[in-house]
Amino acid sequence: MAHTLPVLPYALDALEPHISRQTLEFHHGKHHAGYVNNLNKLVEGTDLDGKSIEDTITAVAGNAEKAGVFNNAAQVWNHSFYWQCIKPGGGGQPTGALADKINADFGSFEKFIEAFKAAGATQFGSGWAWLVLDNGTLKVTKTANADLPLAHGQKALLTMDVWEHAYYLDYQNRRPDYITTYLEKLVNWDFVAANFAAA
Repeated sequence: MAHTLPVLPYALDALEPHISRQTLEFHHGKHHAGYVNNLNKLVEGTDLDGKSIEDTITAVAGNAEKAGVFNNAAQVWNHSFYWQCIKPGGGGQPTGALADKINADFGSFEKFIEAFKAAGATQFGSGWAWLVLDNGTLKVTKTANADLPLAHGQKALLTMDVWEHAYYLDYQNRRPDYITTYLEKLVNWDFVAANFAAA
């Protein structure tokens, strides 16, 4: 069965003024859709045809000859996950078990924010900032291009897309402003907490 582009969990204008309708039209409707279409073409008629996106990523991770499949499959997964990480009226702070774990592993929520902002701001070129669970410990990581925690045995809880197409129409070269807005106005902590609870 072919991979499909997931429907956004909110209207195209629901994240305004923080992320514009135009950005979502391009980011979801062109970039994400392009990765889905490319992946389907690459796996059609191969032993990867019909495999889940996670199984596809795991099967080709580290295989230089399958880099095209990995990059497109990982970007499909990353974007599908990213849309769930943000919501209208998001931001603020987590509560409950997730908040306790962040305080335990980072020292405070503020120290987590500092680390996450740094990961996003210092990712050279295109990539992603992540909150992951790694052998029972919360960590902030960053990956280049399409790379993702799944390829490194980590459980992704939260991601922030820092490819320019995620923010350039709204923030131009002001990546730090996008990062701050993402954390203060957009993060879907309910989704992150559910990922943590299921880990």
